[in-house]
Amino acid sequence: MIIFTAVYRGLVATGDRLVPSRLRPLWEHPAGPKTVHFYAPVVKWALVIAGLGDLRRPAEKLSIYQSTALAATGTIWARYSLVIIPRNMSLFTVNVFVGLTGYVQLARAIHYQYTHRTAKKNMIKES
Repeated sequence: MIIFTAVYRGLVATGDRLVPSRLRPLWEHPAGPKTVHFYAPVVKWALVIAGLGDLRRPAEKLSIYQSTALAATGTIWARYSLVIIPRNMSLFTVNVFVGLTGYVQLARAIHYQYTHRTAKKNMIKES
């Protein structure tokens, strides 16, 4: 942990010298790259990428529970990111996209379930 802290402080000190003046407000922001508030949303983009990758997955293999969880957490944390101090717009943006991918997958899964049940009922009636 001590080594990580020393490396981090060295990187920040280097950044303090190298960041151009027009990027200074971002660098010095309370939710900027010098804080954990910056890196959590950056890593969370992996959830969005995974959700977009699931768009190619057949709808019958989608989990309604997982899609609901992604949609709900995206929505809840998007709201939270606007009320915390410092206001974290990058956290808000990533959570909006997490929620959107969750809602899209949820809609696909529900649509499949509905059409599959309807088709099954029609086949039973025809028999």
